[in-house]
Amino acid sequence: MFDFSAPADTDKPELYRQLCAAADALTAGESDSVANMANIAALMGDMLPDLNWAGFYRVVVSGGVEELVLGPFVGRPACIRIPFGRGVCGTAAASGAVQVVEDVHAFPGHIACDAASASELVVPVLRNGRVIAVIDLDSPTRARFDEQDAAGIAALAALIAPRI
Repeated sequence: MFDFSAPADTDKPELYRQLCAAADALTAGESDSVANMANIAALMGDMLPDLNWAGFYRVVVSGGVEELVLGPFVGRPACIRIPFGRGVCGTAAASGAVQVVEDVHAFPGHIACDAASASELVVPVLRNGRVIAVIDLDSPTRARFDEQDAAGIAALAALIAPRI
């Protein structure tokens, strides 16, 4: 049985160090991308406070067009397909840039899959310079995410890119 948790008073840099170490332990040597994404989504949901959704959208080519397709996650049911450039996830995928959104309701074109979400962090997962997925975190708290969260999830994305 795995028990990956951190005390509630753990500072963010240490929390993300522990998250990356747990993700590394769970995915090292495993080649199944779905299993790896599922375990990482569960880790994020367990280890990161104040989330109502944590998971992945995968880049899929459909009819010659790239789009994001729902991957493993924890939380309420979510939108299945997101076009590049649409919403926070699509913006991150199209630009290849991290998106830290304090108030999703003020984000142009936000896709509201869960009305309880107030803030969002989306980090592209890059392999060989191309976006292959995004990690999406939602919180019911406005301005939940900051640059430390972005840096921590970016480190996780770099670690897992070859494993998903």
